[in-house]
Amino acid sequence: MRPMGAVSVARSAHSFRRIDLGLHPPDPALANVADLTACLAHGFVPWRREYGRLVIACAQPSLARHAKIRAACREPVTLAAAPANAVFDAVEAQHRERLTHEAIYSLADAEPELCANRTVTRAQAQTFAGLAVTTLCATVLWPHAMLQILAGCLAASYLANILFRTALVWCGAGETEAPPPPTIADADLPLYTILVPLYREADVLPRLVQALQALDYPPEKRDIKLIVEADDGETRAALARLDLDASFHAVIVPPSNPRTKPKACNYALRFARGEFTVIFDAEDRPEPDQLRKAVSRFRAGPETVSCLQARLNFYNRNENWLTRLFALDYALWFDFLLPGLDMLAVPMPLGGTSNHFRTSVLHAIHGWDSFNVTEDADLGIRLARLGHRAATLDSTTYEEATNSTGNWLKQRSRWLKGYMQTWLVHMRHPVALWRHAGMRGFFAFQLFIGGTVLASLANPLMWAVFLASHAAGIAIFSGALGEALARVSLFSLIVGNGLFIYLAMLGPYRRGWLQLTPYGLTAPLYWLLISAAAYRAAWHLIRRPFHWEKTRHGVSRFEAEQP
Repeated sequence: MRPMGAVSVARSAHSFRRIDLGLHPPDPALANVADLTACLAHGFVPWRREYGRLVIACAQPSLARHAKIRAACREPVTLAAAPANAVFDAVEAQHRERLTHEAIYSLADAEPELCANRTVTRAQAQTFAGLAVTTLCATVLWPHAMLQILAGCLAASYLANILFRTALVWCGAGETEAPPPPTIADADLPLYTILVPLYREADVLPRLVQALQALDYPPEKRDIKLIVEADDGETRAALARLDLDASFHAVIVPPSNPRTKPKACNYALRFARGEFTVIFDAEDRPEPDQLRKAVSRFRAGPETVSCLQARLNFYNRNENWLTRLFALDYALWFDFLLPGLDMLAVPMPLGGTSNHFRTSVLHAIHGWDSFNVTEDADLGIRLARLGHRAATLDSTTYEEATNSTGNWLKQRSRWLKGYMQTWLVHMRHPVALWRHAGMRGFFAFQLFIGGTVLASLANPLMWAVFLASHAAGIAIFSGALGEALARVSLFSLIVGNGLFIYLAMLGPYRRGWLQLTPYGLTAPLYWLLISAAAYRAAWHLIRRPFHWEKTRHGVSRFEAEQP
C-alpha cells in the first residue's frame, strides 16, 4: 500500500518521492529523534515510520546528505523530498518552546555579564550610590566649590564629546573612494539570508516586497525571512494576500517577553541558510547591488571583518524641517562618523538596519541581546571585544524618516535608552573592556557611546549654567572662580554648538545635497530635541528598561526618491 501523502517515483540515487507537509504533517512522537541543530543544518525533519524505517522529509535530498542525516538520527533512514520552507516550518512547530528560549536567553545563558537583562549590577549600584552620597556630602559641606566643580566637569565632558566627533569627521572625510568591486558571476554567488522583522507593517509590506525583489541578486540564492509576530493578525493577513516566490519564508514568532526586534531576529536566525546575513527594516529601500558589493567586500577582506555596515539615509528627507535635520544627522553619522571609527579600527556601534554579517559569526556570538533596545550598537561592541571587526560598506539604504515630533521622540528615546544599556553592560568590568578593546577602543567607547548620552543630557544643563551665570544674584557664580566658570561654560556652549552647526552643514556635502546645508544653522534646536529624548530615555530606563516603543512607518506622503 502506498503511504498516505507520498507519491512514489522511480527509485534511483537522484529521485525521491515528494511529501506535502501541509496536508500530512510529521508525527509529533518523532520530534526528539534528531537534534534541532542537525535538523536545521541539514534541512530535514523526521516524518513517519514505515516498515521499520524512519522516513525523513528533506529540503534537498541527496546521497551525500543521506549519510549525514542517518548519522544524526542514529538509525536507517529513507529520504523524501519536501519544500525547504515547509521543512523549516515543521521543525519550528516541533521545537517552538526551545527556539523561543534560545531567542531570549542564548546570550544570557552563555555570557551573562554581556546581557542587558539586568539594568545595573550590584557592584554598579553600590558604586553609583557611593558616588552620589560622596557628592551630596561634599555639596552640603562646600556648596559653592562643589557646584562649580560639577559645572566645570560638565563643560569639559560636553566639549570632549563634540571635539571627538570633529576628529572622527576629519578621519572619515579622508576615506578614499573604494575601487569598483570585482564582478562575481551568478553561479559563484553564495546563498544570502535577508532578515526582515515586521510588526504592524501591513501598509508598507507590498513596497517592501518590491524593494527586495528589485535586488540584483539571483532569486534562487536569496533566503528572505519575513519575521512576523504570531499575534500581529493584520500583517499576517497582508502577507497571506501576497503572491511570493519560494525565496520568501514567513517566520512566525510566538508571543513571549521581551517583545523586541532582537528577540524576533534571534528566533529567525536559527533558520538562516545563507553564508551571509543582512537585516533590513520594513521601510528600507536598499540600492540594488548592495548584496553583491557585500559579497565582494567580504571575500576581498580579512576574515576578521565579520560585519559590514551600509550607509543609511532617507528618501523623504525634503518633507519638513524635522526630516531635513534627521537627514543631516544621518549624513553626518553614516558618511563621516562611522567611517572615522572604521579608519581608527575601534569598536563601531552599528545602525539598526543594513548590517551584513558572516552568518557563522552571528551564531558564534549568540546573536543579538534580546533585552537591549538598541541591539545593533551593543552587537558592534561585542564583535570588537571578541576580536572581530565591523567596517563600512559603500552602499546606501534609503529609509522613511519619521516626520512627526512625537514619533521621532519615541524612536530617539529608544535609541538613547539602548546606548545607556550598552554603556552599563560593557562597563560592568572596565578592565576586561580595556583588555579586549585596547586603550584606543576603550576611550572611543567612552566618548562615542557614553559621550553621546552625556552630551545629550548635558546640553540643556549647559544652557542653564550659561543663563544662570548671567543672571543677577546667583551666588555660586560670584567671585573670581565663579567668573572663570561662567567663561568656561560660555566657551563650551559656543564652541560645542558652533561645531555642531558646522558638522551638520558639512554632512550633506558628500552626497551633493547642498540644498539641505542652510538647515544646519538650526541644529541647536534639533539638539534640544535630542536632549528631550535623552531625559525621556533615562526615565524609561528606570521604569521600563526592556519596553520597545514601536516607530510608525508608512506615514510619509513621499514615495522613494532617487538619491
